[in-house]
Amino acid sequence: MDLLDARAVARAITHTQPTQVYHCAGAASVGDSWSNTYATLRTNVLGTQHLLAALSDHAPDARTLIPGSALVYKPSGTAIDEADPLGPVSPYGLSKLAQELVGLAAARQDGMAVLVSRSFTHVGPGQALSFAASSFAHQIARIEAGQIPPILSVGNLESRRDLTDVRDTVHAYQLLMAGGASATPYNVCTGTAYRTGEVLDGLLSCASVAVTVRQDSSRMRPSDCPLLLGNPSRIKRDVGWQPNIPLADTLSDLLDYWRASIKT
Repeated sequence: MDLLDARAVARAITHTQPTQVYHCAGAASVGDSWSNTYATLRTNVLGTQHLLAALSDHAPDARTLIPGSALVYKPSGTAIDEADPLGPVSPYGLSKLAQELVGLAAARQDGMAVLVSRSFTHVGPGQALSFAASSFAHQIARIEAGQIPPILSVGNLESRRDLTDVRDTVHAYQLLMAGGASATPYNVCTGTAYRTGEVLDGLLSCASVAVTVRQDSSRMRPSDCPLLLGNPSRIKRDVGWQPNIPLADTLSDLLDYWRASIKT
């Protein structure tokens, strides 16, 4: 189904009559948003509007979770909580803020049950190659398999990110769906930030061959916040969520995912 086709969305909701909707469809790449701004805004904002309108008309009692982004916040040098200023600095962040506002309007004006996360960086098996950790792991797996020379291309390694295993993130979404407050943004984060270079080092420590790291200017973003760190107090208080998977296990599983994928 194409979320940009309002009639198709309405037909799908009418047919399925959902009681819970996890709205995970959309444009997810921060880097690509700079060259695909129109598509990013159209997909994330208009697609969300079509979904919520269809739900309002055909399944008004459904609970809907909109997985948002921490990139809606104004850059900060300290841990961010939900009351901190908003101010996205990328087209992707702007699209996610607009998407969130569409969801909050549906909740506050139309009485719909809309849950909103502000998810910080999550990582794990299956992640697209446009994300740094997955790109690193994919390159290492290909080097180990002899498919490419032992040179790993990287962008900015100094940025620090609050990293959550994607499986912990999914659990957070399930708990929010079950017991989160409608029209209330929730940070999904660990409260700990890691340098991108630390992530790379963790993956390299799992590699079976020696690898040379080389910076590639094409992998640098026009705007890259030095620190993105969240305060998870609200989600822990309201639904009892906390992350359980250590970063070392996440990185090992991510590398194993790409090792298996390139063999198929």
